[in-house]
Amino acid sequence: EYGRTPLSWAAEGGHEAVVKLLLETGEVDVDSKDEDGWTPLSLAARGGHEAVARLLRQSIQ
Repeated sequence: EYGRTPLSWAAEGGHEAVVKLLLETGEVDVDSKDEDGWTPLSLAARGGHEAVARLLRQSIQ
């Protein structure tokens, strides 16, 4: 829905444990964009989910 991935939905909702689990699989695209151009990191930041944003930033570096 809206071109979002499970990682995007988890990031937007601030679900840190789910984001961590998805990242550990190595099968997610951290840079994926939804229909509006939002990435999981931008969704987490928009929602004020600092811990999730930190996890996503670390996975990009």
